[in-house]
Amino acid sequence: MNMDKNKVIIFCAPSGAGKTTLVKICMSIFPELSFSISATTRDLRGREVDGVDYYFLSVLDFKNKIEGGDFVEWEEVYEDQFYGTLKKELTRIHFEGRIPIFDVDVKGALNLKKYFGVSALMVFVHASMEDIEKRLRARHTETEEKIQMRLARLPEEMVYAEMADVVIENIDLEKAKKDSIKALGDFLRP
Repeated sequence: MNMDKNKVIIFCAPSGAGKTTLVKICMSIFPELSFSISATTRDLRGREVDGVDYYFLSVLDFKNKIEGGDFVEWEEVYEDQFYGTLKKELTRIHFEGRIPIFDVDVKGALNLKKYFGVSALMVFVHASMEDIEKRLRARHTETEEKIQMRLARLPEEMVYAEMADVVIENIDLEKAKKDSIKALGDFLRP
């Protein structure tokens, strides 16, 4: 297998567009990928596990890590709800000899793309507002207030599709899956 270990894959989308589903599918197809676990100050949802799905930090711990220069990128997505990529995650993945795949919000994706430049493939997952709302509600993990906050951000987040290297339409999951696999295959194994 011809593999450039300096490459990175960045999946981004508004919450509920299906990026996490597509990341998991891609990881099952491309064994050279390793999931980059983001840090966050938000509460655990459902069956999430600290250190597997996210590194769950207090706001104070997160801010201390910002001051300590521990992040490659970070963003305050909502008031006191931070997300970021820890430098130690990239060290872990590099030590494994694998390629990081990120599942991040749109601003985090743009920051990562700027950081990694041409070594990064930025994939934007697009879905309709109706589909996104339906998926957010089907999770049964968030209050109505949080769902409305996420929906209010959609117009701003959709603009980031123009900055991505690839846009995947997630209307039909099978087609989105095939399109994602092709995009990653073309990038990782040219």
